[in-house]
Amino acid sequence: MEEFEISTFIAVFEEMFGSVLWWLMVTVAALITLAYLYVLIRDRAMSMRKFLLAQLSMPFGAIIAVLFVLHITNSQLSDIGGPIDVIVLLGVALLGAGGLSILVYVAQSLIRGKQSTG
Repeated sequence: MEEFEISTFIAVFEEMFGSVLWWLMVTVAALITLAYLYVLIRDRAMSMRKFLLAQLSMPFGAIIAVLFVLHITNSQLSDIGGPIDVIVLLGVALLGAGGLSILVYVAQSLIRGKQSTG
């Protein structure tokens, strides 16, 4: 691959997950991101208590993301063939951890509302 083309990556992800699931995941990620921005703008500060609880969810997000990708690709951990496979799975775990922590933070903020600081 001589040039980076986003369309190639989109085609690979659509082939791997299926078009409907892929675009559903992209849409959900965009909505969660918009909700996160809304919460940050509304509250004008991050709640450290909510942030701590969101961080505690990160290992679960990492595990869920890796298991999801292994299920979608009909793979097992024993199928890891080399360093690039480990790097990709670590990247998936990192994205899953970050994604779930943002989701947990947003959910807490939307359910509990804006916390008064004084």
